[in-house]
Amino acid sequence: MTGPILPRRGPASRAAPLAGLAVLALAFVWHVSVGARPIPPGIVAEALLAFDADVLDHVVIVDLRLPRALCAVLVGAALSVAGALMQGVTRNPLAEPGLLGLLIGASFAVVLFVGVLGIAPPAMIPLVAALGATGAAAAVWGIAAAAPGGATPLTLILAGAAITAFLGALVTVATLLDERSFEELRVWLTGSLAGGRLDQALWALPWLVAGLAVALGAARQVTALAMGDETAIGLGMDVGRLKARLLFAVVALTASAVAIAGPMGFVGLVVPHAVRLFAGQDYRRVVPWSALAGAAYLLVVDIAARMVLAPVEISTGLVTALLGAPIFVWLVRARL
Repeated sequence: MTGPILPRRGPASRAAPLAGLAVLALAFVWHVSVGARPIPPGIVAEALLAFDADVLDHVVIVDLRLPRALCAVLVGAALSVAGALMQGVTRNPLAEPGLLGLLIGASFAVVLFVGVLGIAPPAMIPLVAALGATGAAAAVWGIAAAAPGGATPLTLILAGAAITAFLGALVTVATLLDERSFEELRVWLTGSLAGGRLDQALWALPWLVAGLAVALGAARQVTALAMGDETAIGLGMDVGRLKARLLFAVVALTASAVAIAGPMGFVGLVVPHAVRLFAGQDYRRVVPWSALAGAAYLLVVDIAARMVLAPVEISTGLVTALLGAPIFVWLVRARL
């Protein structure tokens, strides 16, 4: 046997993804339509299907809003699936890329290479971010494992907070020492989709696709792993190899998200918990639903970042933190 016995999906459950895609499509059209210059959905469809460079609204949609919306979809899906995998593998309801140090690790590596060393080819950014995320994850796990009682949910969160604070301080020192060199990175470090660049997203896309492919392919095994290593071993799984594959998926997804839009905390915490309210604990449903819900969630959050204090725009990462922090506090009170 290679996995747990899970119920077959009926017609209603097979139709559910279509409903999810419809919601995502509506959020996407809404995102592209709103802004300092509202554009009717009909014009949006016209710009996408029959672009005319002489029509100002078409140019605004295709050159400015469409790249930003696509970046929001990619980043939201990547961080949500990464958070779902981390929660399943560690059996820690508080696990997500930001709280366990992966976001700051990826960001620190990018700042080091781009801002300090001046090495900034777009193709290298996802790889640099992946190395930083891996290093931070290893440091957090090492610190937590060395604590009395081992790597418990609490020690992992505390170790993640320590690594986040330390690397965050180093990033701040670097930006203060050379403000001119870090001017462009300062907004990116808050987690921003403003000026979403498709060229950078294209370089990150292979990492993101690879991470999603591994996550979807291993979803059944993650369900067993979430029940405990002993259960997974009893079902004939190679737990060590499976965890290595899933670590690659988490790092690849986190690195691609950071390369596109900088660090955005709490997306990987909020979305998987919301998904489990209707998708249950079967990761064959949790993983794809996290991707769909995460993409729609970040589209809506980015709309709020643009419109709540218009014409002033807030960094999207600040809004995800404002929304996610209360949920984190509630989870701490409920689970620890």
